Amino acid sequence: MTGPDDADDVAELAGRLFDMARAGDTEALTAYVDAGVPVDLNNSAGDTLVMLAAYHGHAATVNALVERGADVNRPNDKGQTPLAGAVFKGEDDVVKALVDGGADPAGGHPSAIDAARMFGREDYLGLLGK
Repeated sequence: MTGPDDADDVAELAGRLFDMARAGDTEALTAYVDAGVPVDLNNSAGDTLVMLAAYHGHAATVNALVERGADVNRPNDKGQTPLAGAVFKGEDDVVKALVDGGADPAGGHPSAIDAARMFGREDYLGLLGK
């Protein structure tokens, strides 16, 4: 039987997992994923672990999540994708990791292509195939 304490424990663990993604704590985060935490776990804003890792510039964490089947095209509740977030933040290694992981440069709103054009990132446009 589960009770209020169990829900609090789950919420606390989820919060720690999102913090691990933001901090790029690849080893700890992937240990949880390997133990059964859903690789596409998302927070109340719809941000997945890969979205948080990407936005905060952690290419190694992004790669590890991609290797474990993370959906690199899943948008958050605002329609933003991990790739568009990485382009917005200018995270070169993350952009490459996401493209290599199959991210759709035209997905989301604004898309990664839109963001690259908005910020004059011709290098990204080349990488994104545009």
